[in-house]
Amino acid sequence: MNKLIISLSPHIHAPGSIDRCMWNVVIALVPALAVALWTFGLPALWVTLISVGACLLTEWTITKFMFRRPCTLSNGSALITGILLAFNLPSILPWWMVIIGAIVAIGIGKMSFGGLGCNIWNPALVGRVFLLLSFPAAMTTWPENVDSAFNATTGASSQVDASSGATLLTHLNSGDTSLADYNLLDMMTGHMNGSLGEVGGLAILLGLIYLLVTRTITWHIPVSVIASAAFFSWAFGGNPILDIFAGGLLLGAVFMATDYVTSPMTGKGQLIFGAMIGLITIIIRRYGAYPEGMSFAILLMNSFVPLINRYCRPAIFGAKGRRNQA
Repeated sequence: MNKLIISLSPHIHAPGSIDRCMWNVVIALVPALAVALWTFGLPALWVTLISVGACLLTEWTITKFMFRRPCTLSNGSALITGILLAFNLPSILPWWMVIIGAIVAIGIGKMSFGGLGCNIWNPALVGRVFLLLSFPAAMTTWPENVDSAFNATTGASSQVDASSGATLLTHLNSGDTSLADYNLLDMMTGHMNGSLGEVGGLAILLGLIYLLVTRTITWHIPVSVIASAAFFSWAFGGNPILDIFAGGLLLGAVFMATDYVTSPMTGKGQLIFGAMIGLITIIIRRYGAYPEGMSFAILLMNSFVPLINRYCRPAIFGAKGRRNQA
């Protein structure tokens, strides 16, 4: 006989649900996916399909044969992990590496902690960082994009099969470029090299607007990440505009740092969380061995979320009213 277990009052009724929030995120990812497909073509589609398929299959297998629980694929969380993992990969990454990344993302980053709601780190970033550390050459080899943003330096365009490390962010962090060398509109609409999800800044911002309008997320983390990165980019002598639109900063700020499970609960905690992500990202970009620091910054701050939640606790329900009565 099934028992209905109800927690202690008060009970707050809300129209939202886990499934609705997850599918809102999927909808918000569609513009960025469209830009990736338009920019990189069929290879981007294959990477996305392989990543999503491997994530779904991994979660289904673990849920059914190890946890022996009902299927959880309908909530959309594994689908989001698959899309976000693909967004963090080059479009020419070998298919078997994509599958390894998906297995690590779901199997280690999510299901090893008990599944949705129990993981410590963002699963997609766990898979991405594992691939970056295991296959650094493949993860930093990019297709050469015709009419890419950094072709403005020569006034000409070229096309080759692959170019190792030839991303806008790599050029930026090497100190050999300036804002005058780039077309900001090209950067925002996909005319530059990089991972699938980092080339469409405008599409990511459209997704952010949708998430805010539907109240799927709040403004605290995206705004604090972007503002912090812009400030410290300027403070360290960089170009804030290029640091925001080059690389995966926007993608991480909107879609990965805002993960419910791995981000703080309160607005104050989220502001601290986002500000530190922006700072760590710029430090890694300026002084680290990797040109992109967003993934490491988010994972590092995911580890500090329990500590942030401890010192930034939400107000006790009704506490203000009782003080006023007193």
